[in-house]
Amino acid sequence: QVQLVESGGGLVQAGGSLRLSCVASGRTFSSYTMGWFRQAPGKEREFVATISRSGGSTSYGDSVKGRFTISRDNAKNTVYLQMNSLKPEDTAIYYCAADPWNRGRPRAPDYSYWGQGTQVTVSS
Repeated sequence: QVQLVESGGGLVQAGGSLRLSCVASGRTFSSYTMGWFRQAPGKEREFVATISRSGGSTSYGDSVKGRFTISRDNAKNTVYLQMNSLKPEDTAIYYCAADPWNRGRPRAPDYSYWGQGTQVTVSS
């Protein structure tokens, strides 16, 4: 069992940046593939990014490639999402999630543990 707590969301103007953090409880954080997903009102949950256990492998959703960067610090039990060049369409609740089976796929059902989410709002 792992608990995830996101932070760092807020209101930002288009073109700005935010850095989200997700801190995990427990001593097995380094054994999980971690991911970020987002959900806008009236839309399905969307894959944003995933990172392997060591941090050596990452992948991104097409809508954020080149603008967002996922990273992790296993010593701090934390995964980050650096978001640059933000657009109004990036407005959503952002969730971090853990996949204990390390499948590394952009599929929400693969992830067993979820945080409560943090709101990101980008104004035009």
